[in-house]
Amino acid sequence: MYKYFLKPILFRFDPEVVHDFFIWTGKWLGRCYLGRKLIDVVYGYHGKDISKTVDGITYRTPFLLSAGFDYNANLFNILPHIGLGGEEAGSVTAKPCDGNPKPRLKRLPRSRSIIVNKGLRNDGVLKIIDKLKKKGDNSSDKFIVGVSIAKTNCNDAATVDGAIEDYAYSFRLLNEEKVGDYYTINISCPNAYGGEAFITAPLLEKLLADLSKVPCDKPIYVKMPINIPWDQFDSLLSIIDRYKLHGVVIGNLNKDYDSLEYRDEAPADFHGGLSGKPTKALSTELIRKTRQKYGRRFTIMGVGGVMSPEDAREKFDAGADLIQLITGMIYEGPGLIKKLCKWYAEYVD
Repeated sequence: MYKYFLKPILFRFDPEVVHDFFIWTGKWLGRCYLGRKLIDVVYGYHGKDISKTVDGITYRTPFLLSAGFDYNANLFNILPHIGLGGEEAGSVTAKPCDGNPKPRLKRLPRSRSIIVNKGLRNDGVLKIIDKLKKKGDNSSDKFIVGVSIAKTNCNDAATVDGAIEDYAYSFRLLNEEKVGDYYTINISCPNAYGGEAFITAPLLEKLLADLSKVPCDKPIYVKMPINIPWDQFDSLLSIIDRYKLHGVVIGNLNKDYDSLEYRDEAPADFHGGLSGKPTKALSTELIRKTRQKYGRRFTIMGVGGVMSPEDAREKFDAGADLIQLITGMIYEGPGLIKKLCKWYAEYVD
């Protein structure tokens, strides 16, 4: 119904309007028993047990909603009912942020991608903590909610010291309030003031040295860029290893517009990173190289271009422990998650 009826209609509207509509609808359905039940009957996965325990956390399924969709943590009551084992809320920042000027999203249907230029739009860490404290009122206690942490998209956080202070404020509050099942330090958002300052080893070490002062008993990951050479990527992994973080999320958006299958789809005056298919090969290769060099040292969450069971297989075969996705659901519909779960049940048999 989604792919052949709803999607052609929805794709006639501005993508951010559609996104906001789905957030509102999902939030409303999640509050209502009948709403949750209806979604579960249509989209829920009820097959064999495919739960997976990673870093002491058990996910009902190995598929998660990636950070960037539910950035204000509104959907944790409804997402368990479409087969997801968890979500990564955020990215959250120390201060509320309106994001970059509109338009912030553009679909590229032939290239199976979306240009994303949200600019870390979110309500700020304090409001999101309040929301996550209510987790469990209607949601399954087994549904995992990680929190992605980034620096506020503003001038104050554009300097290295300002950005570190911004990250540390959010990280400290989340830990003090014991909110979130795990944390991801997003160092690779390309659409904010100051750019990706912490994708060099010396600056990442400075950031992690500061964050390591905060007591934390939950898994910590780093969300990695995918447009840097392997040597630079590996230098970041060595820092992450030194600070004994649990793993990495590989990876973020693709900044190379020339990687588009249909380059003409992207207007010259549009800014932002590419999601979906243009990220697939880059992320999969980095997952493979990371697993080959570091063995089981790192947990790897694989992100990028998963739109079918075949795409998921590539990520798992390369070494991913869990998979996150957004764009695949936008193009294929929420039924994609059930399809992936059914495939995975056979994959691990």
